[in-house]
Amino acid sequence: MSAITLLPIGTIHSPYRSIEEMPIQPIGDGSAQGTVVLEAAYADGLEDIEGFSHLILIYQFHRVRGFDLKVKPFLDDQTHGLFATRAPRRPNPIGLSVVPLLSREGNVLLVDKLDVLDGTPLLDIKPFVPDFDSPMVTSIGWLTGKMRRAKQMRSDDRFAACD
Repeated sequence: MSAITLLPIGTIHSPYRSIEEMPIQPIGDGSAQGTVVLEAAYADGLEDIEGFSHLILIYQFHRVRGFDLKVKPFLDDQTHGLFATRAPRRPNPIGLSVVPLLSREGNVLLVDKLDVLDGTPLLDIKPFVPDFDSPMVTSIGWLTGKMRRAKQMRSDDRFAACD
């Protein structure tokens, strides 16, 4: 298989300077506003983005290295297969967050409910469209009954194989 090269199109800035401060999902902190700063060369690509209430941010987990195929996720005491979790240490350390868009000023987006480290490399932005992105879910596997805890949890060092 050939290599894939992805280059950041911008940077996500958040109030989180350490992994231990971050919520484990965007629903975890209703007050975490931040900015998404696109490189000037991509600014024209933001035209008409203000018409969307939410955006999907796709980014690189730039501070983690390596991965394990079995992990103990934040919301359970049992191990699960990596691909049945949202653990950040992955073969391709790519994350995504759905966040409210508050405003746009040129190449800078003000967003809410961030769950990423300050300085996170942005790979792409897509508009969140409920009819496309919110299928009727009938099962959430091992997460059944555990979602309430996600709002209070913060990250810890279990996935922090940082440089």
